[in-house]
Amino acid sequence: MSRPRSPLAEDRAAERPRSRRARARRRLRSRRDRRGVALVMVLGAITVLTVFLTELQEETSTELSAALADRDALRAEYYAKSAVNLSRMLIASEPSVSTTIGPMLAIVGIRGKFQVPVWKFTDMFLGPFNAQLAASEGSAAPPPEAAGEGSATGKNLGLTGGGRFELKIVDEDSKINVNRAADDVGGISDQIAVGNQLLSLMSDAQYNTLFEERDGDGQFSDRATICSALIDWADPGDQTFACDATSNAPSSTGAEDSFYQTVGLPYQRKNAPFDSVDELRLIRGMNDDFWATFVDPDPSNPDKRVLTVWGSRKQKVNVSSANALTLLRLTCTADFVDIATTTLCSDVNQQSAFLTVASLVQSMTGGLLFPTPKDYVDAMTQKAGSSLGGMLGQQFKAMGVEAVKFKPNVTKSLGNRTNFLSIYADGIVPGNKRETRVRVHAVVDLTGATKLDDPAKDLKDPAQPSTPPTPETYEQQVRSNPAGTIIYYRIE
Repeated sequence: MSRPRSPLAEDRAAERPRSRRARARRRLRSRRDRRGVALVMVLGAITVLTVFLTELQEETSTELSAALADRDALRAEYYAKSAVNLSRMLIASEPSVSTTIGPMLAIVGIRGKFQVPVWKFTDMFLGPFNAQLAASEGSAAPPPEAAGEGSATGKNLGLTGGGRFELKIVDEDSKINVNRAADDVGGISDQIAVGNQLLSLMSDAQYNTLFEERDGDGQFSDRATICSALIDWADPGDQTFACDATSNAPSSTGAEDSFYQTVGLPYQRKNAPFDSVDELRLIRGMNDDFWATFVDPDPSNPDKRVLTVWGSRKQKVNVSSANALTLLRLTCTADFVDIATTTLCSDVNQQSAFLTVASLVQSMTGGLLFPTPKDYVDAMTQKAGSSLGGMLGQQFKAMGVEAVKFKPNVTKSLGNRTNFLSIYADGIVPGNKRETRVRVHAVVDLTGATKLDDPAKDLKDPAQPSTPPTPETYEQQVRSNPAGTIIYYRIE
């Protein structure tokens, strides 16, 4: 017989199920409250991994791009170096080409001892080395005009990998050499000659605004001041040179001042030859407008540059390869003519006609305008005759250019030989979204370079007849550097 429970016990017994149900509800509510935590943790982990992977991808892509850029830059550099070496090979062949072609040019009226500017035809002579000529299997052969007739079947020719080079060879002897002012052995005459040429270059009235405004140093500098600054930088003396084309001009205006330190520049006059054309930027008064007008009018075409710092101190301007502007400025030099009575030096219309005819003829002849200084004088004086100079003189006359009256012995200051050449070689490697370019600028001095076709005559006895070279004599001649000596080399 069961014992009856007390009311308190019955109440406790009734509360137990309710308590269990309440705890169950609390556990269920707690689980519901924690249901999104896992999702948040997963999303957080995915976010962290995404950021990590993005950074890793960017770092890897950057390193890959840098590696590809370094690879392409190295390839482009060696393409440019190959172009320089090929150019030297072409330059070394000039004496043989001139000897062969000279008699043929005499038939058409081009006479005299001169150089055939083979470096003007780099695309023709070096084109087969500038592309991958052998067509891959299943692809079309390259067009003949791109590779040259018969070159598509050549072996080991051209550049692989889709690269190429662009080449420009410039005659430095055809320009005004400001480094002639550094020669104190030749006396003041060299400085006067350079000063007169610089004044002629800056003389036109269209350049007046350049000398009426403040220059690159915030000062006012006239033509004579800039001319003197260019000469004083290179000459070894401590006397200021007076650029004055008049007959009663003083030889000096006193000791060189401390202008460069006065205006706050961290250098002084060099009193030594210029090492490169870029050094001209250090000259007082030099700003971008002056540079673009008188030093380097077109950086993409160095043939248009009028000034140079490379050449012999006794250099004679090469009239056979000088551009039209240089020839005009040379003609209007106080050493050559009386500027006051020479109409060409003051008449803009005549100057324009001269530049038009000279540029047209140069484009048709590959840059050869006056084979000899005599042709230049005959053309400018409009001397009648069957020579090339006489025919050009008649063309100038027909265009309204009046004859020039030269001072005596002008031809002694002119030449038609090239000894200094600038080689501008651009190595180019195309990419997916970019193109890598590396430029090599080399200046070659051909002074003393031997001929590369007759070792017996050039190296042993000039009186001997031509004989086939043996391996020993050929090696001896190659060691004599027929391609000249590199005196300036820069990788940009």
